[in-house]
Amino acid sequence: MSSIFSKIISGEIPSYKIAEDEKHIAFLDAMPLVKGHTLVVPKKEVDLIFDLDSEDYKDLWAFTQDIAKQIKKAIPCKRVGIAVVGLEVPHAHIHLVPLNSMDDLNFKNVRLIFSPEEYKEIQKSIINA
Repeated sequence: MSSIFSKIISGEIPSYKIAEDEKHIAFLDAMPLVKGHTLVVPKKEVDLIFDLDSEDYKDLWAFTQDIAKQIKKAIPCKRVGIAVVGLEVPHAHIHLVPLNSMDDLNFKNVRLIFSPEEYKEIQKSIINA
């Protein structure tokens, strides 16, 4: 079940990586809802998040918590929202979205487009948080 995320994990497709460990990777969403929208992905190819074994599931959420705290420090927002949708890519993943209103987490919103320089600046600010 190779997906675009598998290609990002293997380095075949570039990304704006925020963090990585042996089991997970976090990177900026290529089509973000808001500035700082980040995806957290297990490296294990599993389609549905609830199909992860219990230990991997717990580890994913612990990694996600750390990334959410970095985003909150780096991006002005009231809180960091979480969404697990999984319809767009058949690889388990968590959306971390900086929120200032409920509308910020509406996947029907027009997605933002940033220049490579803007993505790098956002990436740098979250990494350094």
